[in-house]
Amino acid sequence: MLRRDDLTRRDIIVGVGAVLGVTALGSAPAVGVGSETGWFERPWFYPPELLFPVVWTLLFVLMGVAVAIVWLRGTDKRAVRVALSTFAAQFVLNLAWTPTFFGLQRPDLGLVVVGALWVAILATIAAFGRVSRLAAALLVPYLGWVSFAFVLNYAIYAAW
Repeated sequence: MLRRDDLTRRDIIVGVGAVLGVTALGSAPAVGVGSETGWFERPWFYPPELLFPVVWTLLFVLMGVAVAIVWLRGTDKRAVRVALSTFAAQFVLNLAWTPTFFGLQRPDLGLVVVGALWVAILATIAAFGRVSRLAAALLVPYLGWVSFAFVLNYAIYAAW
């Protein structure tokens, strides 16, 4: 059981920094891709643009804390290695969506990527749950947002 004292500020900063750093590096090839929305019809439930960076920053912070919790359980344990590998795989899918959807302007392929991401997040939550229920719970808002993103991507695809 992870005690309050076991997770230090430094651990949280390292975990969040790692997630944000990989996100920044993964976004580097997509620089110039942007998030221009003029090429598709926005569904009625499309959120305000300001919401996206706020929500993603919060989700990346939660992911970083979850990764720190799992990492601290010890990479010598198979369950931890599986959980971290599963997290890495879903994170690759996360990073692939923006250049697929916005860069290629392909909501059809974006839907495939976000669908695979949704499944990968479920697998990550299950893998994290074998290591720490708290770490798994921290990923639930991420699953919720990606569920919304799937519906949004589908609505854009359907109108495309």
